[in-house]
Amino acid sequence: MTDNPSTDLPEVAVDVTDGILRVTLNRPERMNAVKAETLNTIGDAFEKYATDDSVRAAVLTGTGRAFCSGADIAGRDLSAPPTTDTIDAANRVAGLLRAFPRPVIGAVNGAAAGVGVSLALSCDLTVAKESTYFLLAFTRIGLMPDGGATALVAASVGRARAMKMALLAERLPAPDALAAGLIADTYPDDEFDSKVAELAKRLADGPTDALASTKHAINDATLTELENAFGREFEGQMTLLAGPGFAEGVTAFQEKRPANFRTL
Repeated sequence: MTDNPSTDLPEVAVDVTDGILRVTLNRPERMNAVKAETLNTIGDAFEKYATDDSVRAAVLTGTGRAFCSGADIAGRDLSAPPTTDTIDAANRVAGLLRAFPRPVIGAVNGAAAGVGVSLALSCDLTVAKESTYFLLAFTRIGLMPDGGATALVAASVGRARAMKMALLAERLPAPDALAAGLIADTYPDDEFDSKVAELAKRLADGPTDALASTKHAINDATLTELENAFGREFEGQMTLLAGPGFAEGVTAFQEKRPANFRTL
């Protein structure tokens, strides 16, 4: 069964087959960059199926070269005042993934950058192709991590590695992400789809109540700061979005040149 709750947003595909909910970012030409509407469509799908007992496991993934390259800033109008829409939507999705009553696999089929890292780590079992990478790219455009990333990353890899990822905005290859504890597993690229399908089936065939209780207990024990992170990130990001650093970062991105923050 294929069920897309928003036909106006074909870049998000929603499918339920054999008890497995599969939500797929399907905008490969933009490396699955997301807008508030895209994020809310993802959230709507998980909210809708949270009360459907026929769903026994879920997968969040993407198509093409990227899982999610972050927020879509290509056409950003810097003369317009900053809005809360994208941050609100990202926080909503992260919260819904954490609270979803079935285990969620984050199947990172390609690059996960910016809020894409938040989406991946909000899932319960995050697995990735060996060839891909994770990147907290926010400081490159004068912003700070959001979507709960300040809590999600630190809860997985600790303060030192989280600081390195967030402050230096360097790519973390999937094998290194696995070694650091950021993700649960990596699979060879040519086996990725079959391995994810096997993992989803294993979860769907399992004891759903026990898996749900386990998921919630571990999340409650390790993500104690997630809600507070949403608030801190919102406050900081809204200030930064209105600042000169973001304007320079976006302009540099649009002009395909390095940002020069020293001139600000």
